[in-house]
Amino acid sequence: MTPIDQALAAFYADPENTDARNDFYRLFLNTDFYLPTYDEATGGVAVGEGGDQALPLIMEADGNDYMMIFDSQERVVEWSEEGVICLTLPGSVLVEMATEGLHLAMNVGTEHNKQFVPEEIAWLKQVVVKSMAEDEEVDAE
Repeated sequence: MTPIDQALAAFYADPENTDARNDFYRLFLNTDFYLPTYDEATGGVAVGEGGDQALPLIMEADGNDYMMIFDSQERVVEWSEEGVICLTLPGSVLVEMATEGLHLAMNVGTEHNKQFVPEEIAWLKQVVVKSMAEDEEVDAE
């Protein structure tokens, strides 16, 4: 079980527990995630050894667009069953770059998965912006 798995389990065990919820979201924003990339040539997941692909893979399900994210390279490989080219970005950057209407699908294919809805991502963006503003105030002192 990874640290994000443990925090998610605690959050799911008691969703009304503010500390568990805050711990999960704090860890999410500070965790580096692997994002499978899109290969424009094949129209699918970018596979192989490196390359210049820089577009995150967005998958559609039930009329919603999902950016696939994983907290370990092993989980990406288990999900894709092949060597996938990935970007690595912290959760805070993921929410900042998320477009309106985008969902995040974390650790798909594991028992520790979570889907983030657009309203949740918008709230997380506000948290990141507020945190950055507070960091700037501290640096200015």
